[in-house]
Amino acid sequence: MVKIINAEDRHFSTADWLKSHFLFSYADYYDPANMQFGPLRVFNDDYVAPHSGFPKHPHSEMEIITIVLSGEVTHEDSMGNNTVIRAGDVQRMTAGTGITHSERNNGDEELHLFQLWFLPNKRGLLPSYEQKHIDFTDSKNELIPLVTGQKVLEDVVFMNSNSTIYYAHLKADKEIDFKTFEIRKTLVYVIEGELFANGMQATTNDQLRIEHESAILIRASQDCSFILIDVPGVEANY
Repeated sequence: MVKIINAEDRHFSTADWLKSHFLFSYADYYDPANMQFGPLRVFNDDYVAPHSGFPKHPHSEMEIITIVLSGEVTHEDSMGNNTVIRAGDVQRMTAGTGITHSERNNGDEELHLFQLWFLPNKRGLLPSYEQKHIDFTDSKNELIPLVTGQKVLEDVVFMNSNSTIYYAHLKADKEIDFKTFEIRKTLVYVIEGELFANGMQATTNDQLRIEHESAILIRASQDCSFILIDVPGVEANY
């Protein structure tokens, strides 16, 4: 089963310094029918103006993933981390029993990032942090794993969820065959371009939510890039 959610159906939130599209209920957007997808609780597509950002704020019991597509974000947290996350970098923060952090665009260009939150597979974890430069933006016609809780994958960022985030850039007419299981779910978010997933068309900023499939054939009808998220089918809820 493949369900498409068109780009214009995302929730849009804006401020003087922030433009954000929410794929799931978040902040001022509440829809009880759109709370999460497996353990994936938040997926925000954010644009942050130069010399602005999120002041220090708390989190707990969440795996927080930041993927930078362009620009850079300066991160500071209560664990003592003070880092810069640039395009091609991926960050994971385990909020666990509680942390505070801030995220700022101290650069001169607009910052474009994805932030995703996953409910962890265990409560009460100690807060922790990991960041890697994966340089996924140079990928060609393959799925590049960025973050995973499935230990069969190496040289990626680890998270405490039985889930995996991939990035891909497909040239026109190229295909990827993603093997999965009917008990799992897959979300495909098109960053730009156009593709077909199991025959369903999706274009820039559309999302496909796929369930009860054992294989997903993705074909680019024009050059495209996308995020693919593989999650357990059971809803995490605590």
